[in-house]
Amino acid sequence: MATQVTAAVNAQRGSSFLQIAIVLQTLTIFLQAVSAGLLLTSSYGETLHSVGARVMYGASMLYLLVAVLAWKPGGGSARPVWHASGFLVLASIQVVLGIAHVPSVHLPLGVLMFGLSVLALARR
Repeated sequence: MATQVTAAVNAQRGSSFLQIAIVLQTLTIFLQAVSAGLLLTSSYGETLHSVGARVMYGASMLYLLVAVLAWKPGGGSARPVWHASGFLVLASIQVVLGIAHVPSVHLPLGVLMFGLSVLALARR
């Protein structure tokens, strides 16, 4: 009985950390859209967008780490791990496209990532 209570508390804690990671990822993707606008209109926009890309990528890695930690010890669903892995793949593609200066794919992919992140947040 005590084991079940401990497992439930751990699952709840993992879910809370997972939600925080998704919120962080969503905010960083949104801030990337803002910095992309600044990229077009100001001299410091490129620096801000470049730093933001690193932060967004880190947030995607954090999301995957938290998803694995929430799934493995508690024995919960592996679905968040798959979602987080997909986001990390999309973030990797996004970084490569940004470095290669391919805005025709980079911008729509950013919009898709933001939409998927909001959807993941709404599902929690």
